[in-house]
Amino acid sequence: MPNRINYSSGSRWEDLVGYSRAVKIGNIVEVSGTVAADENGMVVGEHDAYKQTVYILQKIEKALVEAGASLKDVTRTRMFVTDISKFNEYARAHTEAFSGSKPCTSMLEIKALVAPEYLIEIEATAIII
Repeated sequence: MPNRINYSSGSRWEDLVGYSRAVKIGNIVEVSGTVAADENGMVVGEHDAYKQTVYILQKIEKALVEAGASLKDVTRTRMFVTDISKFNEYARAHTEAFSGSKPCTSMLEIKALVAPEYLIEIEATAIII
């Protein structure tokens, strides 16, 4: 039975909501839904879908590295967006991050995220080979 390791970013939301930044079981790493909030809870790239997506993917990469993985190990991303008309901006940032590995992905337009300033939330799954 593989060990389970929970990773925390230190965000107050983790204890409030009851989740971990990432969870690693064996060679699989799951990264929780991530928005463009900095370490002080301030939105990064307000009104800019591209900047938010880039920042989120950097946060995901940081969590993966802590768990012994990298963006190259990502096999699936899930993008939840509040305005699908900004598709090209989200897609450009995603392509830049994953041009070499091209994980499976989904982009779903949803009604809202936790705060109206957030345009996108991303989850990721990585398998370390």
